[in-house]
Amino acid sequence: MVLPFEKVEREVFVRSEAETDPTYGQDPNERSVEGLLEYGIITLNKPQGPTSHQIVDFVKKILHLKKAGHSGTLDPNVTGVLVVALEKVTRSIDILLKSGKEYVCLMKVHADLDEKTIREFSETFIGKIEQLPPVKSAVKRQLRTREIYYIEILEIDGRNVLFKVGCQAGTYIRKLCTDWGQAMGTKAHMHELVRTKVAHFTQENWVSLHDLKDAYVEWKEEGDEKLLRKYIQPVEKIVETLPHIWMFDSAVDAVCHGAFLSVPGISKLTSDVNVNDTVALMTLKNELVGIGQAKMNAQNMLRQEKGIAVGNTRIFMPRGTYPKYKREDA
Repeated sequence: MVLPFEKVEREVFVRSEAETDPTYGQDPNERSVEGLLEYGIITLNKPQGPTSHQIVDFVKKILHLKKAGHSGTLDPNVTGVLVVALEKVTRSIDILLKSGKEYVCLMKVHADLDEKTIREFSETFIGKIEQLPPVKSAVKRQLRTREIYYIEILEIDGRNVLFKVGCQAGTYIRKLCTDWGQAMGTKAHMHELVRTKVAHFTQENWVSLHDLKDAYVEWKEEGDEKLLRKYIQPVEKIVETLPHIWMFDSAVDAVCHGAFLSVPGISKLTSDVNVNDTVALMTLKNELVGIGQAKMNAQNMLRQEKGIAVGNTRIFMPRGTYPKYKREDA
């Protein structure tokens, strides 16, 4: 069972082959630890107890940072995947706030029901559902539509139901349990909840705060950066699921200074670029330059010789990383 973005098939279209000047920029995988601390992300395993905001504060203290941001609030008693973006790429975390999520939940049903009933009613919640956020929630309490992509029942033991659910961001699993019980003619409540996936960030590569601290100490005191480099990934990881557009070296600095990306500045792009899509602007070294809004689709970017391809760009690359060229090159 997969989230919607995992079903997308894409290929890379080459508009014009080009080489990149090794003098400028850097392969993200070759960044120094200092570079990762400014342009990196961490997939944390949030423990039970602290709020998501407190977890971010812990990360800042452990790594001696000024800024960090997280991928969506988890209740204090909920554990699991919490993606944290560091320093200069904190704003990039917005990409994940609307991404699909996956949870493993232990629900307690308040009556004795047969497995067939529980499984049959689980299927009625797959698709578009309406939810009224719980009284204790961070959003305005009004009816809203959310989508459940899948529910997989892992185990039923008496009144305990263990299930996996993939859902749209902003879905309240606590409310899902309540509504599920009500649909079966009884009550039910969420007993335990673990977030196992935020977009393409999963429990398979999460790290605890304790391990993160140990890795930082090893780097600072012993010069061993192996673990810290494993735990802090380049920010480019965060845009993996977005359509990509790779720019010529000559276009990079102009875009960093606020220029829209025009068609002549494009070397290659993925086939899934559509008008108004959020797209990742990349260098030919696969560095993230910024995140913008596509003004035309992939086919037009390939066919046309001029025109604005991407606008409304949020820039993450520092100006001057690549040399200045004449504006028409961008």
